[in-house]
Amino acid sequence: MKTVKIGLLGIGNVGSGAFQIISLNAASIAKSSGRNIIAAGVLARDKNKKRDIDINPDIITDDPDEILKNPEIDIIVEALGGIEPATTFMLSAMKNGKHVVTANKAAVAANYDKLTSAAAENGVQFKFEASVGGGIPILNAIDTVLRGNEFTEIMGIVNGTTNYILTKMTEEKLPYDVALKNAQELGFAEADPTADVEGIDVANKLTILIALAFGQYIKPEDIPTTGISKITASDIEEAAAKGCKIKLIAHAKMNCTGGADCEGCTGNGKLEYSVKPMLLPNDHPLAGVSNEFNAVFVTGNAVGELMFYGRGAGALPTGSAVVGDIIEIAKTIK
Repeated sequence: MKTVKIGLLGIGNVGSGAFQIISLNAASIAKSSGRNIIAAGVLARDKNKKRDIDINPDIITDDPDEILKNPEIDIIVEALGGIEPATTFMLSAMKNGKHVVTANKAAVAANYDKLTSAAAENGVQFKFEASVGGGIPILNAIDTVLRGNEFTEIMGIVNGTTNYILTKMTEEKLPYDVALKNAQELGFAEADPTADVEGIDVANKLTILIALAFGQYIKPEDIPTTGISKITASDIEEAAAKGCKIKLIAHAKMNCTGGADCEGCTGNGKLEYSVKPMLLPNDHPLAGVSNEFNAVFVTGNAVGELMFYGRGAGALPTGSAVVGDIIEIAKTIK
């Protein structure tokens, strides 16, 4: 059985989750993929830091070149977060003939064209399932089994922090500030929650969803974005009186422009997109998505309406998506 070696750039939340899954489920992964997948290198800022997971210290390095230029490593898993140096490292890995897997929505959204082009130019695969929805397999579904569809609309709750806050404001009548503090205490929100509560994180994810579903690259900063920091108890009450809930929604819709030959929106559509709090009727599938959970509601002209639901963050759910991408690549390595 062939051995496929991976190099992890970063061993924080996502990196440690992927490492644990590869170790924990090694036998079942080998059986299903026909490959022994092992970690052969780990990039860490502090080589000697005490960690909760058991890693052979001999494979830990603080020099990225020891991983990016190691000829024995087949797949690079970028788990650093942020746009740089993550993007530079991923491009370097591709130039060195290595496949790349990442969960980094900020880097993918900011440099989608550059990264996908570099992968094609260097004959390697670039996968980023975990960048949207954590463990929810939404991107692979759009890009594989649903590829025969013309997508007409995507609506998503793709940020657990904001969904948790809005859930607590709705169900427990908590003020925004209290709900945010609770989210921080539980680890759902960062000390600086700006990227989450102002919709920046969601805009990054919508960029990726649009690129795959509609074949258009829209920069995150070009997506009209409104967060939830101005939502009040009064807003929640008014929504409830209308039989609705407020959810922060990533939304993209192909609107038909008409014309004699127009059938649906194929070839004649104008894409509209936004990130903003929306009123959803209580019977809408997304209205029932609570706390830190995520969901993406997709409409295709052939398949109709589908919803993908699950945990949108966390070491193991996100690591699950990362490992899934690793396995799919590993199967193709001869």
